[in-house]
Amino acid sequence: MRRVAVASCMGTTIEFYDFFIYGTAAALVFPTVFFPALGSTAGTVASFATFAVAFIARPVGAMLFGHFGDRIGRKKTLISTLLLMGISTLLIGLLPGAETIGVAAPIILVLLRFAQGFAVGGEWAGATLLTAEYAPPGQRGLYAMFPQLGPAIAFALSSGTFLFTGLALGDTNDAFLEYGWRIPFLLSIVLVGIGLYMRLAIEETPVFRADQEARRNSPVAEVEAPRRLPFLDALRYQAKEIFLAGGALAIMFAFFYMGTAYLTSYATSKLGFDRPFVLMVGIASSLVFGLAIVLSALYSDRFGRRKVIMVSCAFSVVWALVLFPLLDTGSPIAFVLGMMITLAIFGIAYGPCGALLPEMFATRYRYTGAGLGYNFAGVLGGAIPPMIAAPLAASYGGIAIGIMLAGIGLVSLVCTAALVETRDRAL
Repeated sequence: MRRVAVASCMGTTIEFYDFFIYGTAAALVFPTVFFPALGSTAGTVASFATFAVAFIARPVGAMLFGHFGDRIGRKKTLISTLLLMGISTLLIGLLPGAETIGVAAPIILVLLRFAQGFAVGGEWAGATLLTAEYAPPGQRGLYAMFPQLGPAIAFALSSGTFLFTGLALGDTNDAFLEYGWRIPFLLSIVLVGIGLYMRLAIEETPVFRADQEARRNSPVAEVEAPRRLPFLDALRYQAKEIFLAGGALAIMFAFFYMGTAYLTSYATSKLGFDRPFVLMVGIASSLVFGLAIVLSALYSDRFGRRKVIMVSCAFSVVWALVLFPLLDTGSPIAFVLGMMITLAIFGIAYGPCGALLPEMFATRYRYTGAGLGYNFAGVLGGAIPPMIAAPLAASYGGIAIGIMLAGIGLVSLVCTAALVETRDRAL
């Protein structure tokens, strides 16, 4: 279990590190490097539009990698997602800017961002299944917490690499824009090598092996044979659960990507804070975020997944309306609180969902079903809010973003209330 826990945590850390350095770069440098002709606001909108492309790709990745994860196994599929993410991130770090290759630069950027989203779409479900299907009864929340910690560690790493790169360059803007921002992308290949070593060292989950053995040895009448497309099985038998999961977790994604990507941009462009301060706040906030994940996952084993996630949704509705008036005071302390509380509320929901989604679906299409529910939430909460936040803030002020987030929080609260508690289900 220790080996599986470490391997799953390492894998999601690497995948999300690659994902987050893109979000940080989209906030800090991409408007200038890839969209210099659009101006400040339009360049930021275009930059976050490329950020959102990955969320459109994620459900597609969930379907494709879910198909193979349900048919050939969790381990082999997870190795593929790790390689795809690592290669895409490395190529972004090598991509020339618009001044060098013109309009080809943003086009290639969008394609590589799509590949990143495609990889993450298959990564999360496989990593959580790896731990959930190994975990002993009554401790699924505890062990499914380990892949959930990956994003918190990754956010600290991504903020830290950008911070130290800036400090090493003396925070010279020209040097940072020319080549400094590329260093975190190029370093990701080292992490990919470590992740591959960890994943090759573990075996296929006992639940998947037992299910495959049962299908080989039992008549079709006793054990229903899997379809050639697990995606069709998931939609045929549990479409309701997929869409409810997407709605329930939408506010989770909205808070996370607003907290990790948009607030970084808002703090530097609107509030006037310097880059090192914003990145240091990101590192500190990731610690609070990680603690919230640990505590909520442990409490979900005791009180149930659904109750803990409902607490997060209820807090999110109130906090969404408070966040931007607090930030607009311009106080550094207000920004620190805003970032930390936003990520803590996200963490309260994120801890239990690593066990919740695998528990919701049958083994023969669990990878596909869990991935679709999770990534449908990513489209609702992660793609749309960061993309429309900049024009909303420009036209109506930060409070308009808060109202949008509160609306998403209400939808998530209703969907979570409609879910069935899964804590005591056998996998």
